[in-house]
Amino acid sequence: MANQANPPKYSGKKVALGITGGIAAYKAAEILRGLQRAGCEVRVAMTRRACEFVQPLTFRALSGAHVVVDDYSPDNPDPIAHITYSQTVDLLLIAPATANIIAKFANGVADDFLSSTYLASTAPVLIAPAMNTTMWQHPATQRNLESLRRDGVQILEPDAGEMACGTFGPGRLSEPEIIVQAALDILRRRSVARDLTGEHVLITVGATREEIDPVRFISNRSSGRMGFALAQAARERGAEVTVVAGVTTVGAPPNVSLIHGHSAAEMHSAVLNEIPNASIFIAAAAVADYRPAARVDTKIKKSDQELVLKLERTSDILGNVSANRHDGLLVIGFAAETNDVLQQGREKLRKKQLDLLVINDITQEGAGFDTETNIITILTKESDDALALPKMSKQDAAHRILDQIVKLRERAGSLFAKSRGSA
Repeated sequence: MANQANPPKYSGKKVALGITGGIAAYKAAEILRGLQRAGCEVRVAMTRRACEFVQPLTFRALSGAHVVVDDYSPDNPDPIAHITYSQTVDLLLIAPATANIIAKFANGVADDFLSSTYLASTAPVLIAPAMNTTMWQHPATQRNLESLRRDGVQILEPDAGEMACGTFGPGRLSEPEIIVQAALDILRRRSVARDLTGEHVLITVGATREEIDPVRFISNRSSGRMGFALAQAARERGAEVTVVAGVTTVGAPPNVSLIHGHSAAEMHSAVLNEIPNASIFIAAAAVADYRPAARVDTKIKKSDQELVLKLERTSDILGNVSANRHDGLLVIGFAAETNDVLQQGREKLRKKQLDLLVINDITQEGAGFDTETNIITILTKESDDALALPKMSKQDAAHRILDQIVKLRERAGSLFAKSRGSA
């Protein structure tokens, strides 16, 4: 039993765990226990098909509460459980989530308890899909997932590996400890203070594309995950958020102003238009350093001759913003490095006169481009010490970065302190 003087970190948090019909349903017991160990109170709901893989009695024994399968069942103690169940929790977690339940959620179908609960829920929703690789990759499933992302549902993408059917590929349920950590990250973020109220955060996100001809371009592997995580975290903490997005492979979070700038020049122009209104600028985009000196209007045909491509420098968006900053503007940069990480980071921090720099060592497993996690080191102009953080979700890393930005603002005693005092 936990020491009552030191209750678990998430004591009092309520999680609704929905379990759908797939072989991975047995892993939901580990997820439930992981949430309980963190102090969460967990209520369980199951689809009828899920009951064919694991009996409700298992989850009733573990949770100590009635497991809802059909809210019209005579043994259900609450006749409107889909309302009370969904609107009294801090998180609705579906694990595993089948292609069927994903399709229902995306299209507003409410023909069973779990799909009705989703429509009635006022809590954040996290789903952990699990299905056959072909089903996961089917265009219909991907459309449904994208629709849910636009609705604000957070999706923990499945792992790749051997399926129960013997095939290999993406579709296997993420490990229970990863699902538990993702759920706890959401609960933690819901508890954060709105300490960025009064700030207007301008963030660049994703990769730029520099066209060679109508077919080809120069770009990089940035997905936009880290930048969008920062945008979502800043919005949750009370900031007004504007995102200038290049090319991304993930959707933007809700409730942010989105501007597109696919090339370095377009992104630069958009930033210059928006920067007068910003109080914090975060350059999270991976902007191309070079572009073709001349774009060819027609497709370059393949030949046996050597092709020489002449490149020229693009505009330094971060450097220009920092050199021409207005009073009260905090300027934050990112650096993706492969060697001499701290040395390179400190030089960029000094040269561009930044307030804070986030360094990624992209050679580390679980860090860098197009991953769900990140490993970052934070440098500030005020200290020679580096804050090295372990591997964590990009959403959690975003909050750790914002924690340091808030400290900078408080020490500066400028816009943030004034706006907080007048709130």
